[in-house]
Amino acid sequence: MNLIIAESKMRALVVDASRQPALRQVQEPERAGECRIRVRMAGICGTDLQLLEGYAGFQGIPGHEFVGVVADAPSGDARWLGKRVVGEINVGCGNCEWCANGVKEHCSTRQVVGIRGREGAFADYIWLPAGNLHEVPDSLSDRAAVFVEPAAAACRILEQIPLSTRAKVAVVGDGRMGLLVAQVLATVTGNVTVFGRHEIKLRTARELGLEVALDGNRVGERPTGSGPARFDLVVDASGRPEGMRRALELVRPRGVIVLKSTFHGEAGLESWPIVVDEVTIVGSRCGPFRRGIELLASGKIQTTPLISRIAPLEEHQSAFADARRVLKVLFDVGLVG
Repeated sequence: MNLIIAESKMRALVVDASRQPALRQVQEPERAGECRIRVRMAGICGTDLQLLEGYAGFQGIPGHEFVGVVADAPSGDARWLGKRVVGEINVGCGNCEWCANGVKEHCSTRQVVGIRGREGAFADYIWLPAGNLHEVPDSLSDRAAVFVEPAAAACRILEQIPLSTRAKVAVVGDGRMGLLVAQVLATVTGNVTVFGRHEIKLRTARELGLEVALDGNRVGERPTGSGPARFDLVVDASGRPEGMRRALELVRPRGVIVLKSTFHGEAGLESWPIVVDEVTIVGSRCGPFRRGIELLASGKIQTTPLISRIAPLEEHQSAFADARRVLKVLFDVGLVG
């Protein structure tokens, strides 16, 4: 029988129309043919913060970066029972052309964990099809494994852009995603510079072996000491509307800008520099989990310096507040505050 009957309740952070998350007891959903995963740890990312600002009109249980243990599984997926796993966040219909080609990320009726039509990971349990799961090696701690989803998203850039060992790269944004992206790109080229406005975060970037530039200039001004636009590839991981405009100021003619930022609102910009400089703009979202796991397990992506706080779900208000000003805040879901 491929139906897991849910008769109990679980703790979950729920966002309603007020946009104020509240920890509640909610009924566990019934999802036929899917694995039920007990969440051990979940990470707050920039998209979660944007959901609280109204991004995508979200209501429900947020959270999509997680590591957990499979507690229940359909009979055909029993081998997953007891496995420590992370999960791809897109669940496609399984019938459309996109899904047939293995690109469920663009299925028009897809559900996205904690973002679109599916419960998120800021809860005791989460449900996913077995095909979305990846086993976590013993060498990877929960604190590192919770970074697999954003690390995979950073790896997506390498699938989209042919990057040479001599390429000059700028990452706009010194936050959690920016530092993950910079570390991933640094596995190919040593010419990676992180542009940011926070000395303490740039200090972490330096400790990770990255070049940094303190960018205190207003949009419309070249960063101090940067000279003319000279970067072959610029990644906007700022999470802010002005990030795209800053990227345009840094990229060379015929260079490439990759957009990693999602935010509530619009990013107004002049389009003529894109045309005149023949700049290529690439949107980039989810990526290869296996590659993310490999880089984390090998130590090529360091996560310990990025973790600023670990909190129980009960301390969600201060955890979200901290996540807006520090690097990475994690929820230890099994920890009771």
